[in-house]
This record gives sequence, structure tokens and C-alpha cells, in this order.
Amino acid sequence: MKLLHSGKVRDVYADGEDLILVASDRVSVYDVILPTPIPDKGKVLTQLSLWWFDQLADVFPNHVISATDVPAEFVGRAVRCRRLEMLPVEWIARGYLAGLGLQEYRQHGSVSGVALPEGLVEGSRLPEPIFTPTTKATAGHDEFITYGDVVKEIGADTAARLREATLEIYRRGAEIARERGIIIADTKIEFGRAADGTLVLADEILTSDSSRFWPADDWEPGRPQHAFDKQFVRDWSSTVTDWDRTPPGPAIPDEIVQATQARYIEVYERITGQTWKG
Repeated sequence: MKLLHSGKVRDVYADGEDLILVASDRVSVYDVILPTPIPDKGKVLTQLSLWWFDQLADVFPNHVISATDVPAEFVGRAVRCRRLEMLPVEWIARGYLAGLGLQEYRQHGSVSGVALPEGLVEGSRLPEPIFTPTTKATAGHDEFITYGDVVKEIGADTAARLREATLEIYRRGAEIARERGIIIADTKIEFGRAADGTLVLADEILTSDSSRFWPADDWEPGRPQHAFDKQFVRDWSSTVTDWDRTPPGPAIPDEIVQATQARYIEVYERITGQTWKG
């Protein structure tokens, strides 16, 4: 195998015509990789993604070839997948107001050009899920763009199809999770194009790194929500007063590492109904 790319969380290897996507235990906040890994994080992300890919296989084709035909040292945290040309857009669906979407709403009354009702607060449920794309920055931060920007970038037909796919994946996923006591507030999806032109769902899907997960029985608009996702680490990092959000990042205390691992595992178990075995 040949290492093609090492990202903030995943490493991508070439293996013949296929790719091997390996999820590490690294964690990043504000686009900075922190020096402390979260044990089992990569395995949890991979196994939860695979569960969702199976659940949503009828919604959109995905990149998975095999979860078992991978090098032994990567078993549990790697997926053999199709080689794709990734599209230059982050496909984001939001059903609740939080994070950067909340900041954008407070400034403009809209997110990615989608106007929202007045009077919404942190954690508010939106009247219906909205599509709020961003750029996919290779350096620096992603920026909000409008649906019209996406059309200019990839064409009207592809933009329309993938906007609807993003919203349908979110709706279906949110419905399944809600039945298990979990709110999916928002999620980020990636798509690519195969050599034959087929559009394919790729990377990860509906995980604690790509989504906001909240316990439904604790949801209360107007305040921060209990996070079963990376927001917990972001919240801790915001208390580190001597860090300016540039590399190197601060080491994560043991109690935050353990609590983050526990939250990732708990939401995996609640969504899938399966006991985490490591």
C-alpha cells in the first residue's frame, strides 16, 4: 500500500485500484490536531459509519467495498472503498440551530442564504431541515456558500440531486436516531464521482465527528445541549485561556479524554443497539 494523504483524522492509502480509508484516534478542533488521542475513536467512527451506510444503502450508493478486506493492523478502523474524485463542497443539513449555523443566523437571520424565522435561539428546532453548504478548504476554515454557488461550481442537475440526497440522508438518519432517543442536530456529508461518472456517498456518515448528537430527553432550546460528539472537546478547548487556536494545540486532560471516549461509545450503542466491544 502507498500512503496518499494524512488528514486531521483519516489516512488514505492506495491498494491497487482501491483505497483504504483508515480512521485514527486523532482529534482536531478549529482545524488544529490536538496532541492527545482519544482511545477507540477511530474504530467507533468507522463502525458507526458502516452501520449507517448499511441502513441508508437504498437512499444513495456509497463507496464501501469491504470492511474486512483490509490490512490486519487496521482491522476495525479501516474500510476498503472505491476511488473517487471528491466534489469541492461540504454538504451540510441542519434540523436545529447550533454552532456556526447559530453564529450565521445571529448575524444575518439566515444560513447559507436560507432565511429563517425571527426569534430562534441556541438549540431551536427549525421548521424543516435546511441545506447549508460550505466550501471545502484545503487550508484555513470552510466558509458558508449558497445553493446558487454550488450550482455554479458543479452544475444545476448535480447540485439539485445532491442537495435532495443530503436532506433525505439527514431526514432518514434523524428519524432512526430519534427512535433511539438521540437528536441529530446537523450533519456534514461528502460525495465523490467514480470513474464511470456515478455519484457516490463517501468518507464518513452520521458520526460523532461529522454530526451533532444530543439526548432527546435533555433537549432544551436556549442553552448549550449535552453533546455526544466532538463539541464536547471544542467546549473544553474554549476554556484553555492561553491557547490562540493555532498549532500546536493543548494536551487534553485525562478526564476529558475518558469522558469523550465514553460519549462516543454511548451514542454508538444507543443508535445501533449494539454493545461496544472495542
